[in-house]
Amino acid sequence: MSLTVKLTLAFLLVSLAGIALVALFAGAVAAREFDSFVAAQNEELLVNQLAAFYEENGGWRGRSLPPLQQLNQRRPDGARLFAVADERGVTVIPGVGLRAGRAVPPDALKRGAPIEVNGRQVGTLILPFPGPPRLIVNEVSRRINRALFFAALGAGSVALLLGFILSRTLTRPLQEITAATQKVAAGDLSQEVPVRSDDELGQLAASFNRMSRQLTQSRDMRRQMTADIAHDLRTPLSLILGHTEALRDGVLPPSQETFDVLHDEAKRLDRLVTDLRTLSLADAGELSVAARPVAPQLLLERAIVTHTPRAEKKRIALTLEVEPDLPEVLVDPDRMGQVLDNLVENGIRYTPENGRITLSASRSEYGVRLQVQDTGPGLSPEEVEHVFDRFYRGDKSRQRQEDGGSGLGLAIARSLVLAQNGRIRAESQLGEGATFIVELPGWTESWQSRIREAEADIQAGRVKRATEQTIDTILEWLDE
Repeated sequence: MSLTVKLTLAFLLVSLAGIALVALFAGAVAAREFDSFVAAQNEELLVNQLAAFYEENGGWRGRSLPPLQQLNQRRPDGARLFAVADERGVTVIPGVGLRAGRAVPPDALKRGAPIEVNGRQVGTLILPFPGPPRLIVNEVSRRINRALFFAALGAGSVALLLGFILSRTLTRPLQEITAATQKVAAGDLSQEVPVRSDDELGQLAASFNRMSRQLTQSRDMRRQMTADIAHDLRTPLSLILGHTEALRDGVLPPSQETFDVLHDEAKRLDRLVTDLRTLSLADAGELSVAARPVAPQLLLERAIVTHTPRAEKKRIALTLEVEPDLPEVLVDPDRMGQVLDNLVENGIRYTPENGRITLSASRSEYGVRLQVQDTGPGLSPEEVEHVFDRFYRGDKSRQRQEDGGSGLGLAIARSLVLAQNGRIRAESQLGEGATFIVELPGWTESWQSRIREAEADIQAGRVKRATEQTIDTILEWLDE
């Protein structure tokens, strides 16, 4: 059964249930009120007739009494409709179980309707069977029920129509999303559905469209990544294969220069494979990190020493700016060195000659901020958004230069920073250079003193206490 049918039937059942409840209570109340109304009308009519008889005859004896008694017809069960007692409480018109000339019980007199003439009570009308004849009540109930039936029929038809329209309105976006999802599952990632409203269904459609666009981008990036990997592998392999074939055939004599080329291309292959393995380990959560307290200045100084020769070739100045009294950071020096190497290498690659790259360290709300700022061409907003994606190269014209890189450096940098409880981002505007910011929690003196206390406990043989203290210290540091 489709969702449209289920919703339509649900609207219909709710409508019919409501009408049935209304009919049940309305019918009962209407019948009861009708009984009371007709009983009051009959009582008033009989009282007026009996008072007129008494006034005309001067008492309860007279020629018009027999016709009056004819009003007191018998019910189907044999009982008469009413009885009349005089002012003394003696039955003058028998009925309802009361015989003529007999005294009427006081409780029956209390329940009766007084008959007054000229302001004086001359008798009592006794109606132990109030209400109209059941035939009249049944007829009225039948008419009320028939009216309610037609009302229910009309309301049910309207509910059926509105339920169908509303259910179609609700299920149409779901059907569109279902059809689009099936096409996406079949491989067509370009599917998008119209957003028809701002409610939850509209939000679902918008979320599906975002997912579809992201899947399309991921597919395109995966294809580009595959092509990039193939190219990056093919280039050094072609060079190695060409040189080895030339050496084998005697076309190229063995020389130091030839072996240097082979060695450089082999290192290039090794570097690419290492980068891919690093990303694979990061994705699997198996990236090993040997963290220890390190001064931020030492990390930046080592990066400057490493890249100064290459920067000097392009006449790029590497400068260092470090805020005094910075706390140490708990990182793996080798892994963090790899992060800074990738950031500085990226800056050298895109900074023009006579440019400048500034490495700085300062305090931040997160702890310590390491910053690499260049004077290159900068990044567009789209490039800032995707700069940490794998194999992403913002400058297409330079992506196949010799020093164009594999497109994995910044992706690796992000994975390494996240693995060390840090965060990384890029800030840039076109024409104003790019700034890469790494933020790491500070390893303060209080934490260091607690670690030293744990080391003292270990030396004194209190291994359990030292272990517990070290674990507590690290957990508190991570929480901060």
